[in-house]
Amino acid sequence: MVNIIVAFSKAEDAKNIKNILVRNGFCVPAVCVTGAQTIHYAESLDHGVVVCGGRFSDMLAAGLRQRLSKNFDMLMVASPSYRDAGQEDIVFVAMPLKIHDLVNSLSMVCQAQERRRKKLREIAKVRSEQERNLIANAKRILMERNNMTESEAHRYIQKCSMDSGTNMVETAQMIISLLF
Repeated sequence: MVNIIVAFSKAEDAKNIKNILVRNGFCVPAVCVTGAQTIHYAESLDHGVVVCGGRFSDMLAAGLRQRLSKNFDMLMVASPSYRDAGQEDIVFVAMPLKIHDLVNSLSMVCQAQERRRKKLREIAKVRSEQERNLIANAKRILMERNNMTESEAHRYIQKCSMDSGTNMVETAQMIISLLF
């Protein structure tokens, strides 16, 4: 699930937007009224979307975007004049706000972010030769000591990995260190 930070200069506007988003099934862990607050909350989360207005008391939305991590997307709700001055990586919803437009735009941003994160996880699954050798050595040790087949040893490493909450490489390292 994507974390959403709602940030508007007026607290009442921020609360109204938060309520709309929560009613439509979004997770909103933070509501902010300044750019500094938004940056503070964004640093405590590893990814998400900032739904904001065009300006805050301490900075403009474009300045906030520059200070946010690349793992955050921004959806700006503002008058059409901000679109012309905005950055290309900011999704824009024009005022007057239509709830349907806000929800659809935010859904689109969240789906795009989930796709990017999934693609990164798939890239990270490719193991190096050293990691593959480590897992193969752990399997070999299990096969020799416990009279397991290769598939049984592999399933054993997978199960231990899932039970302990570690990845297979770390589990293979533990098996090797415990049995040698």
